Amino acid sequence: MTTRAAIPAITPNWFAAVMGTSILGTAAATLPVSSPLLDVLAWAAWGLATVLLVVATTVTIAHYVDDRHAVRRYLDDPGMAYFFGAQAMGLLAYGAATLVVAQPLLGQSLAVGIDAVLWILGTALGLATAVGVPVLAFTRHSVSPDAASGAWLMPVVPPMVSAATGAMLLPYVDGELAKTLALACYAMFGLSGLAAIMVIASIWNRLSHHQVGASAAVPTLWIVLGPLGQSITAVGILADNAAGPLGIDSHTLLMFSVLYGVPVMGFALLWLAIALTITVRTTRSGLPFTLAWWAFTFPVGTCVTGASQLARHTDSVALTGLAVLLYALLVAGWVTAATGTMRHLLPRRVPQEPVTVAA
Repeated sequence: MTTRAAIPAITPNWFAAVMGTSILGTAAATLPVSSPLLDVLAWAAWGLATVLLVVATTVTIAHYVDDRHAVRRYLDDPGMAYFFGAQAMGLLAYGAATLVVAQPLLGQSLAVGIDAVLWILGTALGLATAVGVPVLAFTRHSVSPDAASGAWLMPVVPPMVSAATGAMLLPYVDGELAKTLALACYAMFGLSGLAAIMVIASIWNRLSHHQVGASAAVPTLWIVLGPLGQSITAVGILADNAAGPLGIDSHTLLMFSVLYGVPVMGFALLWLAIALTITVRTTRSGLPFTLAWWAFTFPVGTCVTGASQLARHTDSVALTGLAVLLYALLVAGWVTAATGTMRHLLPRRVPQEPVTVAA
């Protein structure tokens, strides 16, 4: 009698590795500066993200087929339900990386086709999480007054990622489809942005009244950077691509992207300083590894792409330098998260007692 191999129980938050690795490539390819090293980083990140997405998706599907109650169990868990947003953003982030980085290899038609399919799937899943997870939190989950964390942003940020990545597809469509896509991107920008404001206010309130809390949750503070940086990126790309489909003067959209993006970037830098200070302070007393370490990657990456958009639209040397500095921080965050993950996955060696051989 043969025993069926157990399917690994891969939880939704594993897709954060796909998100962080994908944006490592996208951010390198879209920086307002260029170098051969950035090209190598972009291609390496895209290749690794390809492997991560295939493995994560395959194992996830197999896990859900093997355990038909897994999805319901994760949705009923207040600590895990929020991370279904990571699955949606993993698809969206990889699709964008494919369009930006891999187009010379795959060709325009294939790269656009892959991105379009992943955008549709990721947007559908992201909208479902943006509605479904808050409904569960409001009706079924038991949440304590000091529970607000960056994880609460995970289900509401995917539509903002859809807004930014959907704007990247506008040059490849036309007519009524282009107009509908542009309007949908602006609608998702508002949907996600307003929801994120309410969640960020809750996080600030919790920190003010209950302080940082468990050290393992400290990396989730970095998630706040995600909707901030991604919203700047979204309005920047829409300023470049949405004027024609919407019949609006491109200068109007450009002015909106700058007048919105610069103040929001200011707040993002404030929050980055707060999160970095708290993280360094916590590390000194011990920062245990969790998959939340991947929050050091994608949220910072969105600030890189946002700063890059602002630098191009303003021809600002300061913003160009900021984009480069933020990318260096992204690389450091990715190395930290990847190293911690590898140490977590590799089997630990159990010390063996010395063997004494009798004469």
